[in-house]
Amino acid sequence: MPQLPTFEELFRDCRRSAVHLEMRDGYMKSDPAFVDWSAGRPIDPAERWGDWLRLVSEATARGVEVRRARIMSEPVSDYIHFEYDVTDGLNIAAGEQVRWLPRRRATSIALPGNDFWVFDTSLVLLNHFDGNGDSLEHEVTTDSDITELCTSAFEAVWDRAIPHTEYRPT
Repeated sequence: MPQLPTFEELFRDCRRSAVHLEMRDGYMKSDPAFVDWSAGRPIDPAERWGDWLRLVSEATARGVEVRRARIMSEPVSDYIHFEYDVTDGLNIAAGEQVRWLPRRRATSIALPGNDFWVFDTSLVLLNHFDGNGDSLEHEVTTDSDITELCTSAFEAVWDRAIPHTEYRPT
């Protein structure tokens, strides 16, 4: 079986676009950054996620459009509050565009069952999680049906979602 490319390789090979759809209300709740945030300790995104900031900044500097959409329940979970609080210093600072879609507004959108990244509208990285939001595995595919479904779902969510600068979690 061929070796899957790493996430960093997928991102560095990307030339036009990288889009990410998140659909869970919580991820990796044992993550030290979330634990610290939950305890009221300050979070410095540049210190915690410097590699991510560099990776995305390099991509956007070479002209890659990086967009992230998050579907979430309202009132939002503590984890979504955490994500919202670090978005400016992490995602926006790196050059990502971020939007938020309350789950109630997503009812009529055909969505895949997993979070995903789509690179250059031709390759999908599916993220598989357990019930607690911990990462299990990644799956990479260029299957055109999956690529089209994920691209279409992302664009439908993006069209309805609220830009980060306008959204306030409830």
